[in-house]
Amino acid sequence: MSILALESVTFRYRGSSEPALRDVSLTLQPGQGVGIVGESGSGKSTALNLLLGLTTPEQGRVLFDGVDLRGRGVVKRLRHAVQPVFQDPYASLDPRMRVDRIVGEPLDSLRIGSTGAERKERVRAVLAEVGLDGDSLKKYPHEFSGGQRQRIAIARALVTDPSVLIADEPVSALDMTTRIEVIELLARLRAERGIGVVMVSHDMSIVAALCGRVLVLKDGGVVEEGETLRVLAEPRESYTKALIAAIPRLPG
Repeated sequence: MSILALESVTFRYRGSSEPALRDVSLTLQPGQGVGIVGESGSGKSTALNLLLGLTTPEQGRVLFDGVDLRGRGVVKRLRHAVQPVFQDPYASLDPRMRVDRIVGEPLDSLRIGSTGAERKERVRAVLAEVGLDGDSLKKYPHEFSGGQRQRIAIARALVTDPSVLIADEPVSALDMTTRIEVIELLARLRAERGIGVVMVSHDMSIVAALCGRVLVLKDGGVVEEGETLRVLAEPRESYTKALIAAIPRLPG
């Protein structure tokens, strides 16, 4: 059974004549990586909002562990098990808060951990897991590089021990070397934790590094889907070919 799914979902923003998503389906199995690729305005962010339970579809269903999110208590379980990693590590971390509070915030809001000492140990453990030492706990976001900030954001997502990470363009604000390091970190976490990952990106090469399957969105609809390496090697649609052609390449 899938852990997270969109089932023939259509969504329209209030006041819009055209749907942001049209009859979109997506299935994520435990430990799997699925990419959602498309240009700006293709519907990627709308799909993520639905998967995170931040909005409800006009038609179709969003399922968590096979149960419709509109069922009683399902969204509460989703909040523990599905955690986001946002695009910009400079904007997603509160500059007024120290790292220990930033990473521990989900534990407080979801009431995880029976004692302060237990929560502190969980925060320290996930920071170590993403490659940051205990000295980071008392520092503020401005004291870190962009890559380190994104590691803090990933630690914040991991602290609830989720089964799924929803990653919204998680490396687009970083330089190339740091992008590779963060993607390698996410790949290691997926392998070690058996965690599922849904990644949104406009860059097929980033998705290919982490996700075995990909959906290509255009104007709110799926134009192509399948195994990522197959789609990269043998794209069937001209839109997909254009996305692949746009992948940055190092000069020879």
